[in-house]
Amino acid sequence: MPELVPATREALGGLPTEVAPRLLGGMLRVTVAGVTVAARLTEVEAYHGLGTGDRPDPGSHARMGRTARNATMWGEPGHLYVYLSHGIHSCVNVVSGPEGQAGGILLRAGEIVEGVEDAFARRPAARTARELARGPGRLGDAIGLRHPVHDGIDAVTGVEHAGASARLFLPVQRVPGIVSGPRVGVAGLAGTDAYPWRFWIDADPTVSPFRWGRGAQAAAS
Repeated sequence: MPELVPATREALGGLPTEVAPRLLGGMLRVTVAGVTVAARLTEVEAYHGLGTGDRPDPGSHARMGRTARNATMWGEPGHLYVYLSHGIHSCVNVVSGPEGQAGGILLRAGEIVEGVEDAFARRPAARTARELARGPGRLGDAIGLRHPVHDGIDAVTGVEHAGASARLFLPVQRVPGIVSGPRVGVAGLAGTDAYPWRFWIDADPTVSPFRWGRGAQAAAS
């Protein structure tokens, strides 16, 4: 792994599209009920809220403004926005951008580098270590953060929240081999090359496969 340093509010204060590539090669270490699991981040996606950046992001949970669901996205950078996907999986985002502007970076995939056995216990369907956190729902399950109890947990200070703590570490230097492209499974234009806001480490085996969202392939034509 590259040399890592603890994340700061300042390092996460830029727009999600600017900050997202910096997370790659970094690590999120989470302790829940005394069990620690850490993931090296290999794939992320940026999302902007209403009024954030130079154009609307129709793929964002905060595209219409602040709601009870997305409130964490509007807070100070470094907290984790944890939401429920398809009523089953808890997905984890790092909040970035100035406080009062909504922004999140979805942690799409990673390599479990600490607590592998505990991650397998949480993800018994995984056949190999590569599959433990290959996809945002799998990553959330493997590290143990759950919606709604852990939404808003602070990954900068590591303060305990609902029996859990989280710390984010960033690489000192940007890791090589970062590429970008359309976000995975996002509907319509927001899931095309018009929004190349997915970033990943090229050829890393833990990166999740690409799939079109509803209507996105037609919108790309």
